[in-house]
Amino acid sequence: MATISNVHDEKHILDMDWGKIQWLIGKEIDPDCEMTFGMVYIDAGTSNPRHRHPNCEELIFVLSGECDHSLGEESYHLKPGMMIRIPRDVPHQAIVTSWEPCRMLIIYSSPDRQTIGE
Repeated sequence: MATISNVHDEKHILDMDWGKIQWLIGKEIDPDCEMTFGMVYIDAGTSNPRHRHPNCEELIFVLSGECDHSLGEESYHLKPGMMIRIPRDVPHQAIVTSWEPCRMLIIYSSPDRQTIGE
């Protein structure tokens, strides 16, 4: 059976110290799904905490804004239209470098993605 999500439904929005995450699909929304998908924005001049996902890889696609994304010991400058694949269990963090928030699509290869902070 299909699951329909709507970005205008604010039921699955998480307020964070650094921005917001909106989940559109994941185990909590549809127990039969096989992935997690959402949107995130990180406020200008801030970053999310360095963290890792031990049970899945993550894809990030930048919609607007810019960030430096650390991936292990490397750092990559991401602009709108760019995507980065973060392998399972690799520490990473996004630091916004633009004057506007960095808005991204986030996709995980597991419906119950785990996050461990450092």
